[in-house]
Amino acid sequence: MQVNTTRGFLWSDVETRTLLNIWGEQDIQTALDGNFRNSFVYRDVSRRLGAMGFERTPEQCRVRIKSLKRQYLLAKEGNLRNNGQYHKICKFYDTMERILSNRPALDPQEFIESGVGGEEAGDGLEEDGDDAQDAYSECAGECPLPAETEVKLEYPTIPIPIPVKVTVGNNSTSVRPQNSSHSASSNLSARAPKRQRKRRANFPMEKLMEQFLEQSAQAEENFYRVEEQRLQAEDRRREAEHARELHMLQMLGQMFSSISSTSTSRPNSATTPSKNAPPGRATVFATAGPTCTRGQSSHFRRPSPPADCFTQQSQLLNPDSQPLVFERYYSLGSASHRGMDDDILSLVKSIIPPLTSKKHKGEDGRIGIIGGCQDYTGAPYFAAISALKVGADLSHVFCTKDAATVIKSYSPELIVHPVLDSPNAVEEIEKWLPRLHGLVVGPGLGRDNHLLKTAKEVIERTKARDIPIVIDADGLWLVTQQPSVIEGYQKGILTPNFMEFTRLYEALHHEPMDSSDPQHCVSELSGAMGNVTVVLKGEQDLITDGTKVFSCSIEGSGRRCGGQGDLLSGSMGVLAHWAHSASAAGMFRSVNPSVLAAYGACSLTRQCNSQAFQRYGRSTTTSDMIQEIGSAFKKLFES
Repeated sequence: MQVNTTRGFLWSDVETRTLLNIWGEQDIQTALDGNFRNSFVYRDVSRRLGAMGFERTPEQCRVRIKSLKRQYLLAKEGNLRNNGQYHKICKFYDTMERILSNRPALDPQEFIESGVGGEEAGDGLEEDGDDAQDAYSECAGECPLPAETEVKLEYPTIPIPIPVKVTVGNNSTSVRPQNSSHSASSNLSARAPKRQRKRRANFPMEKLMEQFLEQSAQAEENFYRVEEQRLQAEDRRREAEHARELHMLQMLGQMFSSISSTSTSRPNSATTPSKNAPPGRATVFATAGPTCTRGQSSHFRRPSPPADCFTQQSQLLNPDSQPLVFERYYSLGSASHRGMDDDILSLVKSIIPPLTSKKHKGEDGRIGIIGGCQDYTGAPYFAAISALKVGADLSHVFCTKDAATVIKSYSPELIVHPVLDSPNAVEEIEKWLPRLHGLVVGPGLGRDNHLLKTAKEVIERTKARDIPIVIDADGLWLVTQQPSVIEGYQKGILTPNFMEFTRLYEALHHEPMDSSDPQHCVSELSGAMGNVTVVLKGEQDLITDGTKVFSCSIEGSGRRCGGQGDLLSGSMGVLAHWAHSASAAGMFRSVNPSVLAAYGACSLTRQCNSQAFQRYGRSTTTSDMIQEIGSAFKKLFES
């Protein structure tokens, strides 16, 4: 839009009505009738209009008033008032008539001779001859005289008086009088204080602000109410989903119970697998021991004690034998593995606590990380931040003094305690143990003898409090040197890679490991450690507690960057707390909670690796994988 410097942008109705209200005020009309230049008056009109939020120059205000007066005179002279057509010419006819009807009409001859009697005469702002014609018509209230009568030669040779002290608006202009009468100046001084100075008190801005604040508060209240309803609906949905899963698992348990009843009627085939049995059959019975074949037992969620029917039936058949375990052989290829993964993941879903507004900070898990020295500061950070990303509320890192500042700089979400190398490190850490729900030992620990000794004492005191423990990295070096530190602790989980597993196996069995049968080796190692849960990381993660071997075959990627094991151990610490809490609440019976937590953590780590590799390819790092924890967790456990 092009802007005319004289007229400006188009005037809106609101802006025009505001201008007329200001122009029609008593002090403005008095000033227009006074003996001083109208440019001062329109300067004050422009200033008052700006105070109302409309930016206009004095010249634009004067031109707009003149245009409105021209429209008013055309409507009035056209005698359109009686037939109701005046609004088509002058929209603001009523307002202009109210203002102009109170002004005294000047005689045309006096308007010419006085030099300053008309509103528009002598203000120095006229644009052309038409403006003078409009001013004359306005004051006279009748048709203009012929153009010959407007000749300026008839003006008397008298000086133009300059006003005395005139107050227009909030500005005071003081000028020394030259040729003005005392009565005129006294009248102006007497009229000036009568002007209403606090015009904005009548403007409804305060009421508008009050209404706006009330509407904002009401909108915020409605938002929180809707959000609370959404959370309640989400809770109901989760409860219904868990109820459906419970019902499905109960039905599966009944089905397998009927199968086991049929199988136990033939003792020869029930106690020991037949040598002539075909390798492709889906379900068989096998004695529970370290040499059992990798499979899946009948670990289903059941609401009542009859979940141990398999053990009771086997004891009736053979009181001297060990309890029979209903297993499943996976000789059917990838479809069988996917079926196993789905079954285990459904159990992992059942241990995840729902997010509700009734919980408080720390209720979903407070995890401690023992590790972090001068050489290794990234590993404890990866483990601690992964625990938070999975769902823990608080994450503590107990590290050496020179590593604390570095780890703190990685993230403000972590609580860092620089006490691991202090003389009373065990006592300092023990003060926090009652507040922790899980402990991860090893990420960035190093192999300093003092630190290893401190870690050993912390493990012993954590076992005394029956807190789940995950041991990884340099913590496994400690276990290799002193296996008794974790031996027989059912809430302990070891997470070795191939090299760490080899050292640990040879330290316990004093013979080389048979790498051709890793399932048998991992089962033997767990049994030798007192049925501690062992996770052998590799192409397929093997998980066992000495009785059953589970294989996590969720697709990952070929990228093996440092720090993935720390992500695994941190997330496993959280899941171990959830699993043991669910087991204590009776949500499932025949499954080892540590095995369930290990399987969930392995699945989550592999899914994060796969998603990050799809985005970054060969440049994938552990930091990229941590960014995928949220979406991977939702895909695996909340879909």
